[in-house]
Amino acid sequence: MCVTYLGYLLLLWFPGVLHAQSAAQPCVAPRLPHGYIVPEQDQYATETKLTYACEKGYKPAVEGWWATSTCQSGTWSPEPECIVEQACIPPTIPNAKYSESLTGWYKDGQKIWITCDKAYKLKDNDATTVCTNGSWSSVPVCERSVDACGAPPKVPHAVIMDHGHQELFAADTELRYECEDGYTAEGAGNDKTIVCIKGAWTKGPTCSSSSAPGTGQGGSTEGATGGSETQPAGRGTKPTTGHGGGSSGSSLQPAGGGSSTTSDSNGGDSRPPFIPTNDCGPNPIIPYAVVEVERNYLRYRCDDYHTLVGLDTVVCQSNRWWSRRPVCKEKPCVLNPAVYNFLRLPGFQRLNEGQWRRFPCIWPGFTSDFECINGAITYYRCCDRHNGHCP
Repeated sequence: MCVTYLGYLLLLWFPGVLHAQSAAQPCVAPRLPHGYIVPEQDQYATETKLTYACEKGYKPAVEGWWATSTCQSGTWSPEPECIVEQACIPPTIPNAKYSESLTGWYKDGQKIWITCDKAYKLKDNDATTVCTNGSWSSVPVCERSVDACGAPPKVPHAVIMDHGHQELFAADTELRYECEDGYTAEGAGNDKTIVCIKGAWTKGPTCSSSSAPGTGQGGSTEGATGGSETQPAGRGTKPTTGHGGGSSGSSLQPAGGGSSTTSDSNGGDSRPPFIPTNDCGPNPIIPYAVVEVERNYLRYRCDDYHTLVGLDTVVCQSNRWWSRRPVCKEKPCVLNPAVYNFLRLPGFQRLNEGQWRRFPCIWPGFTSDFECINGAITYYRCCDRHNGHCP
């Protein structure tokens, strides 16, 4: 009996041990025909990054003279590879999609077809590009559609729900606002939705401070002891008391003969769309951002090397879940030490448009030149300029 229990416990325990071992599995040195690796080892611990370059007539299957790969539980990602110089790596075409190559690169003479994202259209209807001697010919451009809308209008005391940051929105896009705690939407039917129509947004809601009975905001509470309702200020309404000031359920009639509404303490869900931030637990941590904490919202701000993508405010929703969080995206021409790990960088560095700088490499005496051109970094392989080993 004891042996049986011991065997059962081993079955429960041993797979966990195997999983822990496989999760930390090292990587063997990758095979890299026509290339060389730094540092050269027989085996690399998981999460180790190596740097590699290629011989004359070849280039890495990624952008730049030097490339990196990371050991992830026994597998290199991406797989180090040297390709002929006449081949092309995938082009960068903003706001576009195209068929990805199974190899991760494209042969000389290969053609691809481009499809623009929503809210964009092809310029001059040019939808193809061809890999020609290591470069792409006449890369298509996806430009803004005339029916697309820009940023939605800002509504004081309101946030846009369930939608991340976008530069442009396609025609017929719908966005929904929610008012802050203590504010309610006004307007025809209290509509909180806007729609992009022919390049312009429809009118959004107005979020006004919720008024309580007896606050003198333009309504009346005459003759009511329960279920009464007031109209917002400036509506020109008059109280109606029914049968000589009834004891319950009185309402205010909107100007112009519209229908009246009555609130009921036993009616539908009256919870505000969001609640104080301390009801949602710890504040979300967003890399490279600092947070300003207010009672009803959190406001995030990225550091000097990153741009905020998404709404800068995060709220605690009535279901005690945080609303969608923004991210901090690297600005153009930023050198991240984790990416350019073949350089000796004291931290993040940024180049202005057209700026050129020389940085020291991890090998003594070697340097690399970097330049920011059209919002992208161009650099040369590390070389020893003192001994004349540079191109």
